[in-house]
Amino acid sequence: MTAFPEARTAVLTGVGSPRGIGRRTAHLLAERGWNLGLMARTDEQAQDLAQEISASYGVQALGAGADVTVSSEVAEVARLFEAELPQIVGLANFAGVSSAVPYLEITDEEWTRVLTNNLTATHIVTQTFGRIMADAGVGRIVGLSSVTAQRGGGTFSKTAYAASKAGIIGLIRGVARELGPFGVCANSISPGPVDTDIMGGTLDDGRRNAMAADTVLGRISTTDDVAAATAFLLSEEAGHITGQTLSINGGLHFH
Repeated sequence: MTAFPEARTAVLTGVGSPRGIGRRTAHLLAERGWNLGLMARTDEQAQDLAQEISASYGVQALGAGADVTVSSEVAEVARLFEAELPQIVGLANFAGVSSAVPYLEITDEEWTRVLTNNLTATHIVTQTFGRIMADAGVGRIVGLSSVTAQRGGGTFSKTAYAASKAGIIGLIRGVARELGPFGVCANSISPGPVDTDIMGGTLDDGRRNAMAADTVLGRISTTDDVAAATAFLLSEEAGHITGQTLSINGGLHFH
């Protein structure tokens, strides 16, 4: 088994939102000594965060804009990160879109938008960086599912989103099975409601309290909760956990 390198890089997609899970995870990983390859929709978003991370934590961070639904753009970023950063060991897929359109009103265009930006994008990024990690003989991959996939909705997004996030669970389990012999672990995280922009904007007290009332712990999740779970699954200590789906929902859903 290939050793987990001390100088290691994690690649994160979906880091553009100031209130998002991706950005909070970037800060937590940098605190723990990870170097970072950061991907957002634009170069400016990714590079601004990379500069902030480098200045705050003294690690290497590089940002690049890319459309994660386009394999050639992702491959170009992968070449840049591989050339400029320490060994790529981790990947967390946070890029995605929401969809609150009721099922009987979903157009072909909306269905394609949601499946492409959530499931297909996760496949493209995972395959691209999975090849790098498999070649090196060590890696950790995290896919972002949702409690919506497990419950069929009930928070903000509806059926198209649920289908795309359920697909991510199946995708990551397949990746775990195929890349396990190469020393790469792959797992999904499945958050419940988190107060980020993907919930249709900042939650007001009424929405937040209603969602919290459905949990057994009396609150919805924070970006810190999801970032900590992601950091664990990317760590050396998680080297015998693969093909799993870790729910982070305060008891909103048991499975």
